[in-house]
This record gives sequence, structure tokens and C-alpha cells, in this order.
Amino acid sequence: MRLSDFILDNLEPILQAWEEFARSVDTPMPAMDTPGLRDHAKYILKTVALDMRTAQTPQEQIDKSHGLGPVRKTPSAAHRHAITRLMSGFTLDQMVSEYRALRSSVLRLWLRETDKGEEHQVLDMIRFNEAIDQALVESIAAYGQAVETTRKTVLGVLGHDLRTPLGAVTLGADLLRETETLGSRGKRIIEQITTSAQNANQMVNDLLDLARCNLGTGIPVRPENTDLTSVCQSVVDELSVAHPKANILFADSGVITGEYDRSRMAQVFSNLIGNAVRHGKVQSPINVSLHEDGPSVCFSVQNLGEPIPANELPSLFDPERRYTKYSQGDSGSSSGLGLGLFIAAQIVEGHGGRIEVESSLVQGTMFRVTLPIRA
Repeated sequence: MRLSDFILDNLEPILQAWEEFARSVDTPMPAMDTPGLRDHAKYILKTVALDMRTAQTPQEQIDKSHGLGPVRKTPSAAHRHAITRLMSGFTLDQMVSEYRALRSSVLRLWLRETDKGEEHQVLDMIRFNEAIDQALVESIAAYGQAVETTRKTVLGVLGHDLRTPLGAVTLGADLLRETETLGSRGKRIIEQITTSAQNANQMVNDLLDLARCNLGTGIPVRPENTDLTSVCQSVVDELSVAHPKANILFADSGVITGEYDRSRMAQVFSNLIGNAVRHGKVQSPINVSLHEDGPSVCFSVQNLGEPIPANELPSLFDPERRYTKYSQGDSGSSSGLGLGLFIAAQIVEGHGGRIEVESSLVQGTMFRVTLPIRA
């Protein structure tokens, strides 16, 4: 019996084997019933059988082996199966193992019922494996896409919804600050609450900016006539007050104006100078410079501290690679998720500029931003 005929004639025992394996998978979700465990398996098997019966040229077989099978215009049963399994708590490995079990059970049942040595057996097994691999590729792609979409959506919702409780904390601290009976200790506590709320709010803003980038909208940049020198000076003054032990030296070559997003550029300056304050030596100065260089504006910040290893410099502006190091317990000067640096780089790119970094034990660490002058 041809394998495609065997599959269609023996759907029930094949589906029973699929269900038994799916039932053995341990997930944090409640146990599923028989329809849930079988979900789209019947339609996947019918698709596999139909694919095996469809004439195939040698080139089409080669294309399939390279993962270049025909693209479906509508979601397939394998695609929908992946989404269902994700919602049911299956990991990607567990879902892939279902296909391994399906492949094994179908071939085992078929070989037990058919005569050995028939000419079509090898060809049928090749076509069957091609069809199963095609379904598996569709499921993996759908699962990965769904995970990524969910991650981006949750990130955006989380960042947005955290603003409300943080706003309440800040408002409560402002009201308590007006209380006349507060002693010196109470005032210090209120200041700590306010500072912590502001830091948390900045993290929320970073999450929202990251969500915008992930969702494809990018960080919005709204250029207007801006005095970059005054923006940078304001950031330096603010950080000097927040970190009285830091020695921030700002050198500028006069007023620099152009079409820039004032708040976003302040975000870039604050992030880069703030990083220099956190990672630099307390006794050493932090040199901040802003000047024109022909058709460009150059901003730089330098600190003397633990240098960033050369092999880690390429990942500084990539939060995904930074997360890998962070999750592995890296506690060096480049540890952390790096959202601030990623967002700073996106803002600079949004202005048509670039951001670079150099780091050595002798020269320290220098971040350099170059922007076109837009009058």
C-alpha cells in the first residue's frame, strides 16, 4: 500500500498515537481534552498525503531540500497548530518533538502493514519526510513569529501601564514634601522616593522607546530650531546637582543651533554623560565637548575608568546581545541591558548622524556623536 493511501485510511490510529504523545508533554497549563490534543493534526496529515500524491519535478525536490517549498497564501494547518500549542504552554522543543513522534509512528505503523521491499517504499518515505519537514518549517516559523509579536506587545503595554502607578508615587511624594511637620529625616526619605520614581519613570520611557523600535514605528524625532549648547549645558547642570562628587567639565565652542529634537537630544546627552558618571573614576574629570566641525556637530564625553573590552564594543548598542551577557552574570563595565545606549543610537540615527565609542586603559572611554548641521 502506498504511504499516502495508508495515512488517509488509518487516520484514527495515527491520531491516537499523536494524542498519546501530546498528552505526555508536561506544560504549566491545565490538561487538554482529546480535541485540544489533536487540534490540527488531522488536517496536517491530509495535507501531507496530498503533497505526496502531487507530481514533483527534480528541481522542486531540490528546492524543498533547501527549505524553499511552495509558499502558502493563507495560514496552513501547521501554522495554526503552532499558535495553538504556544497558547497551550508548549515550548518550541516540545512542539518539534510532536513532529518527530508523528514521523516515527506513521512509518512504524505503515511498515508493519506493508510488504517489505516494494519499489515505491523508498520514494514514499522520501516524499513523506519532505512533507513533514515542510509542515515543521511552517510551524516553527509561526511559533517564532507569535512569540516575537507577543513579546513586543507585552513590552509596550507594560511600559504604558507602569506610568500610572509611577505618576501616583511622584504626586504623593510632592504632596508630602509640602507637609510642614516633616523633619530632616522625613525630607531625605521623600527625596529618595522622588529620585527612585524618576529613575523608574526613565526606565519606563526606555521600554516604550524599545517597544516602538520593535514594532517597526521607530523612535519619533521631531526637529525644531534648537540651541544644542543650552540643551547640553542644562543636562550637565542637572547631572552635577544629582552627582555632587562628579567632576563634569563642559567645553563648548559657542552657540550651536539647528533643526534637532530638543527633548530627544537631551536624552542622548543625559544617557552618555550619565554613563560616564556611573562608570568613571570619582576623582577623575569627565570631559564633555560640543563643537562644530565643518558641516557637522561633534559631541563627545570621556571618562577614565575600567575600559570596555574590545570584544564587547560591537554589542554595546545591541540590547539583545547585551541581554545574553547580562543573563550569564556578566558584571563588567558593559553589563546591563543597554537600553539607554540602544535608544541613544536610534535617536542619533534618526537625526542622520552616527555614534562611536573607543575605550582603552590609557585614554579611558570616549563616546562620540556626529550630527549633520541642519539650519
